[in-house]
Amino acid sequence: MLLTEYPFAERARKAAGLGFAAIEFWLPDEKGKDMKAMRQVTHDCGIAVSNIVVNSNAGDIGGSLVKARDKSTYLKRLRKTIEIAYMLDCEKIITCSGNTLRGVSMRQQTRNMIYTLKEGCRMAEKAGITLLLEPLNTIVDHPGYFVDSAGLGFEVVRDVGSSNLKLVYDIYHMQMMEGNILQTIERNLKSIAHIHCAGAPGRHELDLGELDYRNILKKIDELGYDGLVGLEYNPTVSSEESLKRAMQVAH
Repeated sequence: MLLTEYPFAERARKAAGLGFAAIEFWLPDEKGKDMKAMRQVTHDCGIAVSNIVVNSNAGDIGGSLVKARDKSTYLKRLRKTIEIAYMLDCEKIITCSGNTLRGVSMRQQTRNMIYTLKEGCRMAEKAGITLLLEPLNTIVDHPGYFVDSAGLGFEVVRDVGSSNLKLVYDIYHMQMMEGNILQTIERNLKSIAHIHCAGAPGRHELDLGELDYRNILKKIDELGYDGLVGLEYNPTVSSEESLKRAMQVAH
């Protein structure tokens, strides 16, 4: 979502030049994404690839976790994504639930997710990879998405019962859905391995909207969170200017 003014692999170089220690990006096999070039640039610049994404939000690319018939499609895609992660020295892979199915109970769809994720986690464990399930908001950005609350996300993580499955806690998405950001993080810190942020509402810079990110980030540090915080928003100015503002908020 950021530095899209530049060719794909060069975005990593630009991020490193702005002082960032890591990057993340969506589906690695999309057109225009050269993973060999990305590997070279990240190694040259000393910037890490924090995570990549295995499947699309709706599940139309890479399979949907809530569809029992998509299990083999998802696991095949996960295996391929793990290979790419190896090449990039990346240890985390974000996974999406897919959209809610009509005519199938919430309970059954949740069971389908757990069943597929248990197999996925066995694969991830062998590879030294952590899978990150991400809840998204259904009010603005992703109508129909199945895991649209932190509570359901944490429930799935607990029921799968693998140390190789954690949650991405996206502050923007969860502010849109339910609020109560800091208390939720504090109560579930052990199940969170990555955090996303954006101004809310609007999904723009951290210094726009109703959230006090200076306080949020300070509190997260105080709670002992030792993972990364990713920036996933639409900039209202040039990416460089926007990212410099984000750095100022974080420090």
